[in-house]
Amino acid sequence: MHTLATEKQVPMILDFLQDIANNNNRPWFQAHREEYDRVRQAFESITAQLIMRLGDIDETVRTLSVKDCTYRFYRDTRFSPDKSPYKRHLGAYVSAQGKKSYHGGYYLHFEPGHCMFAVGCYCLPTNILKVLRQVIIDNVETFSSIVEGRSFKKTFHNRITMTPLKVLPAGLPRDFEHPEYLKCKDYIVWTDLNDKLFELNNWMDEIIRQAKLAKPFLDFVNDVVDDYI
Repeated sequence: MHTLATEKQVPMILDFLQDIANNNNRPWFQAHREEYDRVRQAFESITAQLIMRLGDIDETVRTLSVKDCTYRFYRDTRFSPDKSPYKRHLGAYVSAQGKKSYHGGYYLHFEPGHCMFAVGCYCLPTNILKVLRQVIIDNVETFSSIVEGRSFKKTFHNRITMTPLKVLPAGLPRDFEHPEYLKCKDYIVWTDLNDKLFELNNWMDEIIRQAKLAKPFLDFVNDVVDDYI
C-alpha cells in the first residue's frame, strides 16, 4: 500500500518544487499554502517508509522518527546573497546519530532534474579524515573489496567522494596503489536519479538496492568516525 501511494506522491512533490523554483516568494507561497501542506504530508509519508525499509537492512536506524530525518523548508538567508525564502528541494537524511552528527547515513534528495540518493559521511573534520585515510591504507584489501565490486562500481560510477583533492595530502605514501581512496574530503557514494524513476510504483526498491550495496562502505567509514563522536 505504501509503495503504491508514493507512485503519485513524488511527481506531485517535484511539480510543486518546480513551481516554488519559479515563484520563490512569500505571497505566492501563502497563496499555495494548502498545496505545500499536501506536499509536506506526502514527503513525510515517504520518509517514514524509507526509514522502515532501511531499518530492514540497518537496524541502527529503525527507531528514528520522520522529524529526526527531515529539515525546515524555510531558508536561513541571514548570511546568503540569495534572499529566496524557501528551499528548492526536499531531503531526508537517515542517520542513527542524527542529522548533525559526523556519523554517516542515507540521504534521499528530491529536486526537479537533480534528484539523488547518497550514502556516507559529509564534511568530516581534518582529524577524522587523517585517521580514516590511514585506516584505509592499513586495511586496503578490505576497503578495495568493497569499492571495487562490479555492482558497486556500476551503481556508483566508481566515485567515493563528492569533492576529490587534486593531490595526495601531505604525509601519505606517494606509492600507495590506490591514491584515489585517499584524495577525499568526504566519503560518499551517490547516484543521480532520473525524475521518471518516480513514476514507477516500485521506485523505492531501487533506493534500497543501492543502500544494500553501499552499507559495507558506510560501515567501514562509520567504524572510524564513531570513535570521535
